[in-house]
Amino acid sequence: MLLSLSIVAALAACKPAEKAAGDTAAPGEGAAPKLTLDESKLPGVNSFQAADLDTSKNACTDFNGYVNSKWLAANPIPGDRTSWGAFEMLDERSTAVQRQLAEQAAADANAKGVEKIIGDLWSTGMDEAKIEAQGIKPIESRLAAIDKLTDADSLSAYMRDTASKGEGTLFGFGPEADFKDSSMNTAYATQSGLGLPDRNYYFDADKKQNRDDYEKHIAKVLELGGTPAADAAKQAKDVMAFETRLAKVSKSSEEMQRDISLYYNPVSLADADKLTPGFSWEEFFKSQGVAAPKAFSLAMPAFHEEWNKMRSDTPIDQWKHYLRFHVIDEASPYLGNAFVQENFNFYGAAMRGQKEMKPRWKRVLATTNSQAGEALGQMYVQVAFPAESKARMETLVQNLRDALKVRLENLAWMSPETKKKAMEKWAAFKPKIGYPDKWRPWDGLETSRDSYIGNVLAANEYNYKYEMSKIGKPVDKTEWGMTPQLVNASYNPLANEITFPAAILQPPFFDPKADDPTNYGGIGAVIGHEMIHGYDDQGSRFGPTGNFENWWSPADAKGFKGLTDMLVAQFDGYEAAPGKKLNGNLTLGENIADLGGLNVAYQAMKKATDGAPDPKTNGFTNDQRFFLNFGTVWRRSMTEKEIDRRIATDEHALASFRAIGAPSNMPEFATAFSCKPTDPMVRGEGKRIVIW
Repeated sequence: MLLSLSIVAALAACKPAEKAAGDTAAPGEGAAPKLTLDESKLPGVNSFQAADLDTSKNACTDFNGYVNSKWLAANPIPGDRTSWGAFEMLDERSTAVQRQLAEQAAADANAKGVEKIIGDLWSTGMDEAKIEAQGIKPIESRLAAIDKLTDADSLSAYMRDTASKGEGTLFGFGPEADFKDSSMNTAYATQSGLGLPDRNYYFDADKKQNRDDYEKHIAKVLELGGTPAADAAKQAKDVMAFETRLAKVSKSSEEMQRDISLYYNPVSLADADKLTPGFSWEEFFKSQGVAAPKAFSLAMPAFHEEWNKMRSDTPIDQWKHYLRFHVIDEASPYLGNAFVQENFNFYGAAMRGQKEMKPRWKRVLATTNSQAGEALGQMYVQVAFPAESKARMETLVQNLRDALKVRLENLAWMSPETKKKAMEKWAAFKPKIGYPDKWRPWDGLETSRDSYIGNVLAANEYNYKYEMSKIGKPVDKTEWGMTPQLVNASYNPLANEITFPAAILQPPFFDPKADDPTNYGGIGAVIGHEMIHGYDDQGSRFGPTGNFENWWSPADAKGFKGLTDMLVAQFDGYEAAPGKKLNGNLTLGENIADLGGLNVAYQAMKKATDGAPDPKTNGFTNDQRFFLNFGTVWRRSMTEKEIDRRIATDEHALASFRAIGAPSNMPEFATAFSCKPTDPMVRGEGKRIVIW
């Protein structure tokens, strides 16, 4: 589950689409009513089963092992995955639904609207022979533009031109709600330009193998693009040196997660020009089809200052090597097999420990989701989201809201003044469930059956221009940052809203036929988690309307920091393997949300079942089933390399520790499983953490 800062996701984007977004949506609106779904062809879901419990383990000693180890041992990670568990199984199911829809769209010679877009992307993506025959020709003009670069001015022109197509490499650029006026979109320019997952990969001793593998990958990609092998090896060193210089002035994943204010640095165009002399921001905005604003956010200013210095003091040939590599590398998934294989060899196998490449149909659907996800979503909800699921979810969300209100009102550590502000934020929460009330437009996106990468580039440019059209305009509160077919959930602090796409509303998270304890331990904990993101260490820096503001008294802020420091220490103490410790600071926001969310969900469950007899289903009480399903949600194993990557860059703790972190702080868990005070799953009075 994500703390959705659309800032991160949206900054790659856009110019206006000709038509405004459509009217109120219904499932499948804009899609032909003939779409069908053969559920017999779908993989199963992963719900809690008593038979999965490893009774050789004790819930009070190793709760994750008790709930999940037996199942994980019997279900190894598939070769085309780097992790496997409840999330991944639902993703497989969603992907299988999408495949049926894409095949139907491709088979319809008269398809229009979103079906034509999906059909064209699917057909061209699956035409391996045509892709192979086209070779590198589809990107030759882009490489030729790089060859023509001569100096800093030509570099500036190149940056403007490529950005206008949604293909900017050095920095991210796009719209997001203004931190100080969240009702209006402003422009954000952020750091980018690195090929490795985090700036620390360029310097940390334990990442040397990653750096060596990356340099070899750069050389191989350049060689595939036509550079002689010996020259490619030398040029790869140029690219590494270039990116290492950028990395020195980049913020780390941890810094970005723990200080959201880094995204917001409003400056006038004149002041921005002073930071990047020789690079005109007025010209840049004009080239993107955006009216020059009074101000925009030039986030991470030291980063922009440095790349601008590099425009002048870095040899033009080094720039060419860097740009050429990234153009080919980013196009590789849509080119011939040699490019695709090399892309997998590094990003899949070397970096993540993936044994096999995903089959082509899965890769094509991943591309379709990245370029036309909401178009596919219109088709998805027509066949895969029952109305009763949305109705039941609305009830659950309201019950969780009520439980959170009670907890906020009864916080012992918060003063009445700050508590009043917290309640104002609670009252303004907005939930989004299943799919958007209004679908975004796709008019003007021209796709065909001629070229896969041609369709990808056309969609990319179309989406970028669509995003650019938002800058300086009011925020569209109906818009979603997630597609209905995505297995995830989010909180957006700039809108104070929580989002639950249709695809996550399945077991083990949600089952309309399941009892309350099961659903509250699954989707209830997810709902609570997303609500608590509004009060985590970064979400709590935003007010009821989404504006970036301080509503805390100094004493309450200090008390909150003391509690969160305890949670950092708890997760710092977890080891995935000898020497591989979790980073409690990097994962703090998610851990706060897990802890508070589970407490809120438990309280809501108790109210929902109050007065009803406890049936002790399958030998388990209501409380036990609540916690057992929560543990099932975090059923997941990972390759060693994936574990390493996530520890270094992921704001979420590893799933096995999420299964135990929050419950170990709850006396209700200890009571449910008759744990002793000395058991590992029981944190004593001096260590027990209660925040929200």
